[in-house]
Amino acid sequence: MLTSVLISAVSLALFWMAAFTLWWQMHAWRTPEVLASTRFSRPDGDEHVSFSLLLPARHEQAVLDHTIQRLLESTHTDFEIIVIVGHDDPETTAVAEEAAARDPRVRVVVDTHEKKNKPKAMNTALPHCRGDVVGVFDAEDQVHPELLAHVDHAFRTTGADVVQGGVQLINFHSSWYSLRNCLEYFFWFRSRLHLHAQKGFIPLGGNTVFVRTAVLREAGGWDPDCLAEDCDLGVRLSSIGKKVVVAYDPRMVTREETPGSLVSLLKQRTRWNQGFLQVYRKKDWKQLPGFGQRLLARYTLMTPFLQAFSGVIIPLNVAIALFLDVPVGIAFITFLPAVTALVTFVFEVVGLHDFGKQYGLRVRFAHYLKLIAGGPFYQVLLAGAAVRAVWREQRGRNDWELTTHVGAHLATADGIREDVNA
Repeated sequence: MLTSVLISAVSLALFWMAAFTLWWQMHAWRTPEVLASTRFSRPDGDEHVSFSLLLPARHEQAVLDHTIQRLLESTHTDFEIIVIVGHDDPETTAVAEEAAARDPRVRVVVDTHEKKNKPKAMNTALPHCRGDVVGVFDAEDQVHPELLAHVDHAFRTTGADVVQGGVQLINFHSSWYSLRNCLEYFFWFRSRLHLHAQKGFIPLGGNTVFVRTAVLREAGGWDPDCLAEDCDLGVRLSSIGKKVVVAYDPRMVTREETPGSLVSLLKQRTRWNQGFLQVYRKKDWKQLPGFGQRLLARYTLMTPFLQAFSGVIIPLNVAIALFLDVPVGIAFITFLPAVTALVTFVFEVVGLHDFGKQYGLRVRFAHYLKLIAGGPFYQVLLAGAAVRAVWREQRGRNDWELTTHVGAHLATADGIREDVNA
C-alpha cells in the first residue's frame, strides 16, 4: 500500500511539473497578440543611448576577430567594444590588439586574476565603460548590424533598466544533440523568458543582455564566484524591482554554435546547473514581493535538477506499470508523466518546423526522427550534468570549465543573413 501511494505521489508530481513547464514553454504562442508583443518595435532613427559592449574572450583566437568585425558593422553610431583578455592568453590578446589597432572603437582590457572566469573578466572591464548602457556578448557571437538601434529604441520607449535580446544556436545539423540544443534555445528565448519578464522574475541570458551602466554599478556588477553570473544578476535586479524588457526577432537574434562534443555540452550544463544551485542558495529571490514570484523563482532555479530527475523516473514509472503487479488505477497514474512527455514531443516537432521556417533552414524528415529518438538520451545527459553539478557543489569545486568554440555556426549564419536580405 505504501509503495502504491509513493508511486502515485511521484507520478502526479512529475505530471504537474511537466504540464506547467510545457505551458510556460508555449507562452509566446498562446495568442497572436502575445506572439506579436514579443518582438522589437521598429526604431525611429533617433539615437540617445551610448553602448559599451563587453566581449570577454579566453582562448577564442579562432572566432574573436569575426565577432569584432560584425560588431563594428553596427548601424548605431555611438558604441565602443571592450575586449577582455587574460594576461596568460597571448594568442587571443594578439587578435584583440590587432583589431584595436585597426579601429579606435575597439579597446583591450587585460584580466590579471590568477583564477579566471567570465564574471571576473567583466568586472575588470566595468570601470572602463563609458557608455550609458553595458552590453554583453560572447566571443563567437554573430550580431545583427541593426540590433543596437533596436535596443536603443527599446530603452527609450519602455523605460527599461535591462533589455534582453534573443540568442539562438543555429548549427542544428551538426549532431543529434545539437538539434535538441538549438530547439531548447528557441523555446527559452522565443517564449519562456517573456513569461518571466511579465511575472517580474527573470534569470537573464548569458549574452545579448543590456543593462544601464548606473544600474549595473549600483548592483556591484557580477558575482565573481557564481558559475551562472547572468542568472544571478537577473535574480538580484528582479528582487529590487528593476524593469526588464525581453524582445525577440528572428532577424535580430545573436547567433551562436552548440558545444562541439558531448563532453563539452556535459561540462557546460554542469556549470549552468551548479550556478543555478548557487543562486538558489544565495536566497536573493526571497526578496521578491509576491508569493507567486517567489514560487516561480524557486521552481525555475531548481528546474534543471527536476528535469534531469524526471528523465530517469519516467522510464522507471513505465517499467513499474508494465512489469510489477500494481492496481490498474496506480498503473494508469504512472503513465501520466509519459503522456505529458509524448505531448511535449508533439510540440517539439511543431517547434522544430517553426524554427526552420523562421530561420530559412531546411528541416528534413531525418531531423524530426533524430529529435524524437534523441529525447531520452538527451534527458540522460541532463541527468548526468545535474548529478555532477550537485557533486561539484558539495565538494566545493567552483572552477570554470570553459566551453571551446570553433565557428561551426558562421557559415550557416552568413547564409541566413543573405536569405533575409535577399
